[in-house]
Amino acid sequence: MIKKSLEITPGIEPLYGTHDENLRILEDKLNVTIDLRSDAIHVTGEATNVARVEQVFSDFDTLRKSGINLHNGELHGMLKLVVADPATTLKSLVDAGKQRSAGVKRMVQPRSPNQRKYVEAIEQSDMTFGLGPAGTGKTYLAVAMAVSALMAKKVSRIILVRPAVEAGERLGFLPGSLQEKVDPYLRPLYDALYDLLDPIKVDKLLESNVIEVAPLAFMRGRTLSDAFIIMDEAQNTTMEQMKMFVTRLGNNSKAVITGDLTQTDLPNPKKSGLLEALHVLDGVEGIRFCHFEDVDVVRHQLVQRIVRAYDSYGKAQQQLPLPIGEAALPDPNVIQAAKPIPKPQ
Repeated sequence: MIKKSLEITPGIEPLYGTHDENLRILEDKLNVTIDLRSDAIHVTGEATNVARVEQVFSDFDTLRKSGINLHNGELHGMLKLVVADPATTLKSLVDAGKQRSAGVKRMVQPRSPNQRKYVEAIEQSDMTFGLGPAGTGKTYLAVAMAVSALMAKKVSRIILVRPAVEAGERLGFLPGSLQEKVDPYLRPLYDALYDLLDPIKVDKLLESNVIEVAPLAFMRGRTLSDAFIIMDEAQNTTMEQMKMFVTRLGNNSKAVITGDLTQTDLPNPKKSGLLEALHVLDGVEGIRFCHFEDVDVVRHQLVQRIVRAYDSYGKAQQQLPLPIGEAALPDPNVIQAAKPIPKPQ
């Protein structure tokens, strides 16, 4: 155990976080004690961990002096990555984020270890599945990576797809153009686009069809080349729709498929195309599956607790015994053995 004093430099206070929450991350995960004094910061712990804390303070000060000011939510997530991997530093994370974010308003930066695996999977694989609860950044990061690829001219277009379950795929009965028909279903994707690019630029890209929006039903028969394709809410695809979509991939294209199997709107959730793909495509070269958990929720902290509460409630309900006199319904996916036809007397 050693104790080291770190100089308090002007402008270092944002590193502490709200109510010193960022310092608590360093203390809890690196098993150190950080004591804020008026003249210095005293860090006590094992030499290697004290050195890692010192590196965090040094990197933050260097980044701040170079004009990079990290807001607390972003910094909080980055510190989680730093303490999880001894080879990761604040500076290396910012450098990687800047490379991904050329031409983008915001730095594309994962905020949890699972988000980091997801971003790396998208970079390295032709098809990536992101599965997990709401608020874990599945859709936002997918759009961010698509915009980054488009701005870097790695692809020539972005295609956004979503199954329109609520309309029963009968979009022809809705008024307006095709884009106006599917807009309500693609709103989360639009929100991410407008957050990453200037609104005027987004509108121009939509008008020129560089960014294309289409319902899943309109994908049949197409080959999507030189494109970054995102299908959101994939848990609402049927088995046939999923097979049709994953076979649309053309040359120099990437596909990201996101979904939450606990929020299926299909009449029979067990026939979700996403659920089937999870089993059928597991182990196929070029395809990666990334799973998110409640700890990956990057919205309001309350959302993380809500997701955890629903998970606990669902597990508890599955363990409850059936009421007296009620039998379990047969699994529709299991073929029941035919009963023998009685012979006439």
